[in-house]
Amino acid sequence: MVTAVEFLNYTFMQRALLAGNMVGVIAPLVGVFLSLRRLSLIGHTLSHVALAGVALGLFLGFFPVYTAIIVSIIAALAIEKLRRDYRDYAELSLAIILAAGLGLATILISASRQSAGIHSYLFGSISLVGTRDIYMILPLALVIIAVILKYYYGFFYLAFNENEAWLAGVPVRALNIVFMVIVSITVALAIRVVGTLLIASLITIPVAAGIQIAWSFKSTIWLSLFFSLMAVNLGLIFSFYYNLAPGGTIIMAGVVILLLVLTGKKVWLLFQQKI
Repeated sequence: MVTAVEFLNYTFMQRALLAGNMVGVIAPLVGVFLSLRRLSLIGHTLSHVALAGVALGLFLGFFPVYTAIIVSIIAALAIEKLRRDYRDYAELSLAIILAAGLGLATILISASRQSAGIHSYLFGSISLVGTRDIYMILPLALVIIAVILKYYYGFFYLAFNENEAWLAGVPVRALNIVFMVIVSITVALAIRVVGTLLIASLITIPVAAGIQIAWSFKSTIWLSLFFSLMAVNLGLIFSFYYNLAPGGTIIMAGVVILLLVLTGKKVWLLFQQKI
């Protein structure tokens, strides 16, 4: 007899849930600050650059997530440098790095003898989340959480106005670099669970839902975390029972949650008007 919690009996699902929930925490954490700074496309750009890192790992015979982290960090630092050089046209930095990342990924995938394995890194694979992934995701995720807690108020100032933060004595340049590094690591860590093409959605969609009903900055963070974890767990469970791609299932769960939040808010506002 199949039980509702049958998935918990499988070791690979236990690892996938642990890795997925860690990613489900750090993705909206960085996503809140990215969204409020109107830099959501950075996640999209770095996800495509991470694909180049995966392709490089497959080409060289290294564990792809390691190379994805390294390449993503380099790209994040390059984005920050170009963002300062093109201060009035900051989006150009994203377009430049995105183009370079996709171009490099295409070349490396075509040159790699193991290009067939790229599919699991594009869309995620719960069956391939191994012990090595857990040993890497867990400590790095904890480091990211610790960094955000330590520099919370600095990131808070940067999220609203960099110039005022600078006038207030906040080390803007240093914090921007630190923030870009943790964003790039977050993107790379999510590869196994969500995939390179969909991690940007996990960074932004729960935040979009949280912003709709939040009453403060901290409530935005907590609501985003709640919606993200709900989407990750529902997505992994549905992908297990219906043999679906976990990345796409997680993102669609997030989209459904966002639609429910928007609908519920609209209904509540209409109800308030009638009272």
